[in-house]
Amino acid sequence: MNRCAIVRVGFLLPLLAMSLLAQPYTAQKTTVDGVPIVRLIDSERDVTLSIAPTVGNNAYEMLAGGKNVFWFPYQSVADFAREPKLCGNPFLAPWANRLDEDGFYFEGKHYLLDKHLDNLRRDGNNLPIHGLLLYWPKWEVVELEATEDEARVTSRLEFAKHAELLGHFPFAHQIDMTYRLRDGALEVETRIVNQGSQTMPISVGFHPYFQIHDAPRDDWTVRLPVEHIWQLTDKLTPTGDTKPVRDLFPTPEKVSLAGTFLDHVFGGLGRAADGTARFRVKGKRQSIEVRYGPNYREAVVYAPPGEDRRFICFEPMSGITNAFNLAHRGRYAHLQTVAPGAEWTAKYSIHPDGF
Repeated sequence: MNRCAIVRVGFLLPLLAMSLLAQPYTAQKTTVDGVPIVRLIDSERDVTLSIAPTVGNNAYEMLAGGKNVFWFPYQSVADFAREPKLCGNPFLAPWANRLDEDGFYFEGKHYLLDKHLDNLRRDGNNLPIHGLLLYWPKWEVVELEATEDEARVTSRLEFAKHAELLGHFPFAHQIDMTYRLRDGALEVETRIVNQGSQTMPISVGFHPYFQIHDAPRDDWTVRLPVEHIWQLTDKLTPTGDTKPVRDLFPTPEKVSLAGTFLDHVFGGLGRAADGTARFRVKGKRQSIEVRYGPNYREAVVYAPPGEDRRFICFEPMSGITNAFNLAHRGRYAHLQTVAPGAEWTAKYSIHPDGF
């Protein structure tokens, strides 16, 4: 190599390094406290997302200006992996929230849950709750990329490869979950491919836990873009009847959490021009807006009182709680399905502001 070539290479290397440093987005695999982590970074807007694929593919941390948008009551990721509980962004599937019995109906057939498998979670009334995948460890990262416009990761679960899942829900399918960090916001896309020979019912959702840092819980206000509330039984499953939201919340556009306990299933979601339903919690300056895409047709909102539970959950749902059984009884007309060989996709996004 002649001297001119050496000079050119020596000149280009610093430029290449500067170009890499100037890249606004980063996507990387790493390990924290011995736990495999995927990290997406938006350096221009100071947003960092951390995901634990081996703990339910849960995005447990979204730092905006150094503050976690998600509620995460752990000192370390190792503690979370060792004894996980609901926090961050849990995925609810193949049924969201509760079933009102140890089984479900679809297309006239009754499917019993397998009580011999030790992987059912139950609520205080002994009902199956939150599906099977809350802390499922066998998600596989299949794509990880950062461009000039975004950082994203897609993780995949081949449901049919696991007998302990099929034993409860005998529908072969593949789930691809994509976290996409872009313009200071997080989009979560779920794609379900029906790999079986029969139509598959869809009842999935997320149970994200959000927190505001600049005001006590009683000073938070909430926007509920909904028309009605699904009435519940004493075991917290919908009856199939509804009542207007204004019967309980006269101004759903601005609900104060002072003295308010939210644990409701809402329907009749109002949509913005882009088709999203926009829920929001606001403190003094900080706010979090959660936008549901069209295939999230119902919403659960959960905000219990108590200083040790300073969070609110805006839960995007494909259908109401116990959707399978209520559809079978003719009490719910909007159960979504996916045909053999077809796919179902839904998105929701998280937009922090003032952090």
